[in-house]
Amino acid sequence: MSLFYPVLMASPTNTTQPATSVDSVKTSDHPHREQTWPVVCVFATVRNEERYLEAALDSVLGQHYPGQMRFVLSVGPSHDNTYGIAAEYSRKDPRLYVIDNPTGLIPHGLNTAINAAPRDTEMFIRFDGHTRLPENYVKTMVETLLRTGADNVGGRMRPVGKAPLEQAIAWGMSNRLGIGAASFHIGGVEGPEETAYLGSFRREAVEQAGLYDEQFHRAEDWELNYRIRRNGGLVWFKPDIEVEYRPRSTWRALARQFYDTGGWRREVIRKDRRTASLRYLAAPLATAANITGLALGILGLITPWWPLLLGLAAPCGYMLLITVGGLIESRGLPAAARIRVPGVLATMHMCWGAGFLRGRKDR
Repeated sequence: MSLFYPVLMASPTNTTQPATSVDSVKTSDHPHREQTWPVVCVFATVRNEERYLEAALDSVLGQHYPGQMRFVLSVGPSHDNTYGIAAEYSRKDPRLYVIDNPTGLIPHGLNTAINAAPRDTEMFIRFDGHTRLPENYVKTMVETLLRTGADNVGGRMRPVGKAPLEQAIAWGMSNRLGIGAASFHIGGVEGPEETAYLGSFRREAVEQAGLYDEQFHRAEDWELNYRIRRNGGLVWFKPDIEVEYRPRSTWRALARQFYDTGGWRREVIRKDRRTASLRYLAAPLATAANITGLALGILGLITPWWPLLLGLAAPCGYMLLITVGGLIESRGLPAAARIRVPGVLATMHMCWGAGFLRGRKDR
């Protein structure tokens, strides 16, 4: 990995697209006063994203935005051709700069990309290696930031799977029975929210909050939005903008994703207990109830204490709920995906809950 492009050493003329015809936009506070479109940096950090990176970069570099855009991609150590793809795209499009993220950790990579952006950048638009942005995403996010006065704006995640397991996971990540009631997963009305998917930030809001907290290897976006709101900032949800997201493609990857997320969610709550809510505690409570009930039921089978068999009501009731509920709710899916839904729900809930209950032992 020696062919990285140092953004900080690049001259401003080499880091922007030609600005010979910058359009204007009107602000909501002064509808008759025009201003030039803000300078935007579109950024991400990736690792082991060979399968999805080309589609993600095509959607990013193809954005229709009237102002100046810069693109910074932070690449962590990968076991596939992620770096090669990134380097090839940077050779084809000089607006894209690729930098090294030696730790491979998400918050480190995101902060590296932000710090590498030219100082005249006014807004940061985040994307991800698993996403595809709609063609007017950057323009719409900037317009919404200007219209609402928000400090961060996000749209809705739209999971899209191809293989049956991916389709089942995509369904689970956009249904209350699977992911819970988060607006950017299941939809809602436009307005203030706790957090934003990906995020389109005003530079001053991110810097005032102190960038991403590098102690949080997951849940880093929720934690940053919490600090933005604590500083008096506004986080805004725009539900009519959907970002295509490619879910994990194996059971193991799904389990690891939700286990890690649950563990880091506990760290957020440990940092500030006011962030706890029933939505975040539901999976840990269900996991604890299932484990306890199963243990009591086994004791009831191998000892004379047969009343302990009543403990099996918890895991049996849970499995009945996710099986019947999942199959009914997912009836629009192909049969091969639909039969995987109960297993997907159980994996998401129990792994998230187990990660939360165990916590992070490496902090």
